[in-house]
Amino acid sequence: MLTSDLTQFIEQNHLALDAFAKGDSEPLKHLYSRQDDVIIANPFGPPAKGWENAAATMDGAATHYRDGQATGFERISEYATADLGYIIEIERYRSKVGGSNKLVPLALRVTTIFRREEGAWRIILRHADPITSTRPPASLVSE
Repeated sequence: MLTSDLTQFIEQNHLALDAFAKGDSEPLKHLYSRQDDVIIANPFGPPAKGWENAAATMDGAATHYRDGQATGFERISEYATADLGYIIEIERYRSKVGGSNKLVPLALRVTTIFRREEGAWRIILRHADPITSTRPPASLVSE
């Protein structure tokens, strides 16, 4: 069971993700740890480690979205101790992606890890990918 302060922090995260779907990375960046072990792994590139790399990765990823909104968060799993917690969710959005002017539905499988730092929750890892349904083994092979 998640504590009420972590539950509130996750709600802030969801609101920040809504802003991200509009192309604004600032609310989301505000929620992240500034430590060297923070990691962002998103669908646009390899994992970025450390605050400066993570912030630049978030800024770059936000440029791919416009005029969007978060449409739902399906919680798969959650767990927390006094100082560490995680959630696994399917995040759903509608947004204009890349150069397209068409709003399209998006879904991401996301693992987010939280750590209490100086009395406040911070995100220390976000791993997001578009795998939300069964895929054939051949999808793992890159040529």
